[in-house]
Amino acid sequence: MTTERRTEHIPSGRARPNPLAPPSWLLAGLRPTSAPVPWAAVLRAGVALSVPLAVGFALDEPEYGALVSMGALSGVIGDTADAYRMRVLNIAVPQFFGAVGVALGTLVFGQGWLAVGVLTLIALVSGMISSIGTVASVSGLLLLLNAVVGAGLPMPRPWWIAPLLLGAGGLFVLALTLLGWPLRGRRPERAAVAAAYRALADGLEAAGGPAYEDRRREVTLALNHAYDLVLGRRARVHGRSPSLVRMLAQLNVLIPLVEAAPAAHLRRRPLPPEVPAAVRELADAVEEGRTGSHTLVLPAPHSQSERAIDAALRHAAAIVHLGEPETHNVDDRLGRPAALRVRARRAVRDMMLSSASWRYGLRLALCIGLAQSLVSLIEVERSYWVALTVTFVLKPDFGSVFSRALLRALGTAAGLVLAAAVLSEVPRGWWDVPVMFALAALIPAFSAKGYAFQTAAITPVILLLSDLLNHQGFDLIRPRLLDSLIGCAITLLAGYLLWPESWRTRLGDRLADSVDDAARYVERSFAPVADEAAVRVARQARLQARRRIYRDLSGVRSEFQRALTEPPPTGARAAAWWPLVVAVERIVDATTAARVRVNHGAEPPAAEEVERIARELRGLAEGVRSSVTPVRVEVPPALDASSVLSPVHQEVAAARAIAQPAR
Repeated sequence: MTTERRTEHIPSGRARPNPLAPPSWLLAGLRPTSAPVPWAAVLRAGVALSVPLAVGFALDEPEYGALVSMGALSGVIGDTADAYRMRVLNIAVPQFFGAVGVALGTLVFGQGWLAVGVLTLIALVSGMISSIGTVASVSGLLLLLNAVVGAGLPMPRPWWIAPLLLGAGGLFVLALTLLGWPLRGRRPERAAVAAAYRALADGLEAAGGPAYEDRRREVTLALNHAYDLVLGRRARVHGRSPSLVRMLAQLNVLIPLVEAAPAAHLRRRPLPPEVPAAVRELADAVEEGRTGSHTLVLPAPHSQSERAIDAALRHAAAIVHLGEPETHNVDDRLGRPAALRVRARRAVRDMMLSSASWRYGLRLALCIGLAQSLVSLIEVERSYWVALTVTFVLKPDFGSVFSRALLRALGTAAGLVLAAAVLSEVPRGWWDVPVMFALAALIPAFSAKGYAFQTAAITPVILLLSDLLNHQGFDLIRPRLLDSLIGCAITLLAGYLLWPESWRTRLGDRLADSVDDAARYVERSFAPVADEAAVRVARQARLQARRRIYRDLSGVRSEFQRALTEPPPTGARAAAWWPLVVAVERIVDATTAARVRVNHGAEPPAAEEVERIARELRGLAEGVRSSVTPVRVEVPPALDASSVLSPVHQEVAAARAIAQPAR
């Protein structure tokens, strides 16, 4: 047997993993994703970080240029949105918090234990802010990062120069980002809406086949992304932006088609190829902004599901090609939101009253306090890197803390190899400008591939900027690696192992909530209505419930996929519950398909059948919630196969069977 083989065969024919091979949860983090390289962001990052250095050298102030580039680095990392108005928020708002952070850090530079106390308090506030949302999360991260840098590096005097230079770097990235706004306008939003249409076309093409489940999940993700872009500031847009109103109407008329897809899939026969082709043609019209008369050529429908798809597709075509935006169909399918100031007050209130927010804030404060105390008691070169590592690894919405700590150590080691070559071979001066352009361009390209790759790309950039500020050259390599390892160790001990919630997560709780939501969705889908007005209200409520449950299930799936990258026992529990996540999605699909069939002529189910299925789902939810491992349940006999709810009951029975432990 050769040494290159990673598995050995046993008589049963099954392969036994090599005990020396890395665990699967670690390999998952090291495996690059298939995301495309964002070439525009690559060019923008190279310009944003190299131009300030060139200006600094030209003015004979390389330290000032390095600080501006450091601010630009935070802007490049935070520029993750598509729509321009969202990118303004993602870049500009965190820059304000970053300026506050570096100002506070500069004021306590060299103050010993006062600096430890101030940074610990900032860590608490930063952690709590991060629980509000995406922009707040980046703002909290930058608040703490810049405070640590300000307290660990000698900054130019007076105190306001460093915030000004760092903020200028971030605003330079924002200016480069907004250069395309006059030319591209609403193109990112239109592209997202068109992508939702194309994802649905792929789903309809896969209906009846084994690839349908994956395509349906892609439809959910595409819809979520499109709604997030179009409705990013929806509280103030109705009636004021015809282009956004049109795109929202085009998204909303896609929902009946999405609802009809599960019904078509349950027939186990492919749809006529004209149907997905027509949806792709609508996607092209959306992206190009075409309007005017258009005639669909579709085969005559025969079944209930085909009639549903035909009606929904013809209505979608009419709305897509409508000359004027349809203003009466522009509500988000999750419901009209509250005003921005109301949502801000709610977010702050929830943050202050949330136990999860306080727990994360305390975890981060504990780790930062320990890191700063350690470097105050023990002489550690470039000590601020310890706290920087803690901040990056313990970020709450970046995934598994355990795997991130290991991936950061590996990524730092890889980045140091490149940094060592740069610091030892490239003379300090104008040669740093093209080198910085090349290194900065790697950040967006590598960030799209995974966390370890992003760390490997950022490390040489930070070291080159640090060398311009401290003039230590190759001597920066060893302390950078040592400080990163110390920061990872502190995070694993004080931010992971000391908090049972991080490694004994009850993954079943949120899954149980999703099963309860599925029970309510079944009841709402077939609730009796009194008159025509009640039918419209019930349909709107059902649409909102369906959008909400699919969005929640997408979040549950992401949470479980994140948990799968954790070491045992969390990863093992996630793997045990994973089939039930898929089963709940299938239950919702089957319920939607049954509702579509009823809308197009099928016999409505009896109230007793609806109540029975809802009761089974609630029993399953209770079993999931009360156990940390799959639970044994009794599966009742199937309903009459002629009932419209028969597929739903079959999926529920399958889900309850999945919950049984292996015998």
